[in-house]
Amino acid sequence: MSAPTRQLQVLDTENDGTLLKVAFASSDREVVDQHFGSSRSFAIYGVNIDQVQLLSVVEFGDLEQDGNEDKLNSKLELLEGCIAVYCRACGASAVRQLLSAGIQPVKVSEDSHIDKLIEALQGELREGPSAWLAKAIHRTQGTDIKRFDAMAAEEWDE
Repeated sequence: MSAPTRQLQVLDTENDGTLLKVAFASSDREVVDQHFGSSRSFAIYGVNIDQVQLLSVVEFGDLEQDGNEDKLNSKLELLEGCIAVYCRACGASAVRQLLSAGIQPVKVSEDSHIDKLIEALQGELREGPSAWLAKAIHRTQGTDIKRFDAMAAEEWDE
């Protein structure tokens, strides 16, 4: 198992929970250039329609390309709470594990810049999310609980 060797966590007391967490498999935090299973680092951003914020950067040590799927466990734990991970490629087993964890793998072409991918995601949020994105939003933000409080406060005639 390969635990992260370095991790930068950005603390933000002002985040009200409206940011969707999105991970990018990137060696330089500018371009998505790594396969999910062998990725040596991830940049995780919080994104909504109007805001983008770097939340964390995680680096792993050297990873062996032995086909051992146990190496995915630490990555899946790291990505907990993310709605998607953008990568150059992702094996079938990793895709299944990501989807069962509620994380959408997104395969991108060579030289895909993170800032452009984030802009496209924000555009999709503005124009109306695709099916997977709508599910992810519902999963992370849930139903508005205050709506039920307002209903309970109303007078009911039986």
